[in-house]
Amino acid sequence: MYELKISSMFSSAHNLRGYNGKCENIHGHNWQIEVVVCAELLNGIGIAVDFKILKNYLKLIMEKLDHKYINELAYFENINPSAENIAKYIFKEFNILLQSDRENQNEAQNSNVKVKKVNVYETPTSMASYYE
Repeated sequence: MYELKISSMFSSAHNLRGYNGKCENIHGHNWQIEVVVCAELLNGIGIAVDFKILKNYLKLIMEKLDHKYINELAYFENINPSAENIAKYIFKEFNILLQSDRENQNEAQNSNVKVKKVNVYETPTSMASYYE
């Protein structure tokens, strides 16, 4: 099994609904994101998937989150925008992009590549992960 990891950052604001403490107020973070994908096979030139493709997927997702008030995004209207739920959101969005790319190419390229885990750092010392 092979693992590849890419990372990115975005800045945004959120507040936690139903939280009793400072985080119930609107506040911001410089979020650090890591996406780990895995693959059992390599292609003919010895790679699982081009890092360029993975970075582009993550960039598309970051554009939806960067400099936004996360609570106002459709996905988070009824879901608390905790680090845990943001990790799940990125995981799901990344999988949608992988699947869409496969369908659009009508070939098996990258067909064995799957999202393994997403790590979301609120701060350098506080991180939440989501995986299935």
